[in-house]
Amino acid sequence: MADEESTLGGRARRYLRVGATVGGLAARLAGERYLGLGFDKLEHAQDLKVALGGLKGPLMKVAQILSTIPNALPAGYAEQLGELQSHAPAMGWPFVRRRMARELGPDWEAKFAFFSHEAAAAASLGQVHRATDHAGRALACKLQYSDMSSVVEADLKQLNLVFSIYRRYDNAIDPREIHKELSARLREELDYRREAKQMQLYGAMLAGEPNVHVSEVVGDLCGDRLLSMTWLDGMPMLDWIAAHPSAEDRNRVALNMFRAWYVPLYYYGVIHGDPHLGNYTVRDDGAINLMDFGCIRAFRPSFVRGVIDLYKAIRDDDPALAVHAYETWGFKDLTQDLIDILNLWARFVYAPLLEDRVRPIQEQRSDHGGRLIGNIRSELGRIGGVTPPPEFVLMDRAAIGLGSVFTHLKAEVNWHRLFHDLIDDFDERDLARRQAEAFAAVGLVPAY
Repeated sequence: MADEESTLGGRARRYLRVGATVGGLAARLAGERYLGLGFDKLEHAQDLKVALGGLKGPLMKVAQILSTIPNALPAGYAEQLGELQSHAPAMGWPFVRRRMARELGPDWEAKFAFFSHEAAAAASLGQVHRATDHAGRALACKLQYSDMSSVVEADLKQLNLVFSIYRRYDNAIDPREIHKELSARLREELDYRREAKQMQLYGAMLAGEPNVHVSEVVGDLCGDRLLSMTWLDGMPMLDWIAAHPSAEDRNRVALNMFRAWYVPLYYYGVIHGDPHLGNYTVRDDGAINLMDFGCIRAFRPSFVRGVIDLYKAIRDDDPALAVHAYETWGFKDLTQDLIDILNLWARFVYAPLLEDRVRPIQEQRSDHGGRLIGNIRSELGRIGGVTPPPEFVLMDRAAIGLGSVFTHLKAEVNWHRLFHDLIDDFDERDLARRQAEAFAAVGLVPAY
């Protein structure tokens, strides 16, 4: 029997529900901008959080993304939508029972020694239940919501409307490539078979990192929309910070987070594109449990070389190398004005890496970065805007997301040395070989 959302009527209802949410936002913003009508932004932000959380799906995930980007949303919206990262409403037991039966058969409960009726966590595309297998292993079982393929396609169409509203207010960034990139990554996230392989890929890439842990896939308890893996005990990051005031402890966690994200990038050309607070926990010893491998991005080895080249260009004041790096990344129509503006962004992003000393990730006042990004956006608008290449989207998101984590930790470490530990022996051909071997070992092909 088909899920409710997979029917023509179900999909039509989805369009109406999503359209009402997005259309309501558009109407209120238009009323404020063009008609001088005021409204309670906090109240509307709360309404939007409830509506998007109830809708599940990509719009909720996009809201999570927007909530992590400085100045992308008013403060009230960012705060409310940020709560979707850890307080998404879960589906009830009738849904769970039906989904598990479809994935593992009508006798699915006999395959577990224990399976919790209550979700341990819920997010935009699925929810997680604790379980135990007959060998006594603690498991996490991730269930995808009903017919999310149709939901994704419906929501991606509505996302175009969101971006069109955005463009009316700010022409600094042309979001067309962003939409393409988000679309590709969201469609991949629906493929739990692929995610299982990506989890195995990360387990292999981080096998030499004793302070980063990745779950093991339990293949005989997986399905097309069910991913079962070993359970990893740990505390949410903010809870761990509250319980560990020691600067030494916090710096150790920052080091582990840095390596969890950037060892895969600089050794294998792969990045985890979803650094929000729900996708990792912290162990008592400061080690990191890395989770949720639906949103990863593989890069051409030359792109990774471009990331390092841009660092060297900013460090050595080498304009020609900077232009080469931007072209390698995929930026087009590079006028001198655009290059100058991109360099402002690059100096801000690379600043912690340029100085060989212990320092926080951000030394200026907390609002300095927001003002700088605002100025950059204004300058981009002045020259007609820029179209970021698709590879840029998750790279920038990872940098911003991790910067936020390091700020929460109040970490003060030598970022310069952490970075150079990863890049000093960089060889593009070695990365290409490691990437090809690692992907082939788990049955994947890098999708650039």
